Amino acid sequence: MHCPFCAAVDTKVIDSRLVGDGSQVRRRRQCLVCNERFTTFEIAELVMPRVIKSNGVREPFNEDKLRSGMLKALEKRPVSSDDVEMAISHIKTQLRATGEREVPAEFIGNLVMDALKALDKVAYIRFASVYRSFEDIREFGEEIARLQD
Repeated sequence: MHCPFCAAVDTKVIDSRLVGDGSQVRRRRQCLVCNERFTTFEIAELVMPRVIKSNGVREPFNEDKLRSGMLKALEKRPVSSDDVEMAISHIKTQLRATGEREVPAEFIGNLVMDALKALDKVAYIRFASVYRSFEDIREFGEEIARLQD
């Protein structure tokens, strides 16, 4: 790590500790040339699989798109933002756990529906109605009946 004060290459770590939920490491460093101290944060870089859309187009995984879709379904529902963030984190963990370089968008949609079903049934129905392109009220009724079972 280069010193931000004098750009020297030699620095030493004088203290390390976990930050927050343990997903980051905070390090206090000291420059061996100018003796100035500074703080760095280290996080793991985890590669997400690419998404294969239904039309065959491949695109990078977009966490903002995932969050936006879930928040739209959860609009005006009594679900905390912490619960939403935990659900998103769980979905990302499941995607990485597949070990695949590419996953179908349908797989991600099903993970989102499972997460919404656990968070809020109304949000689940909202998302499912758009995701599965419900054509009439009968399809809504069938999905609600499945939820009640």
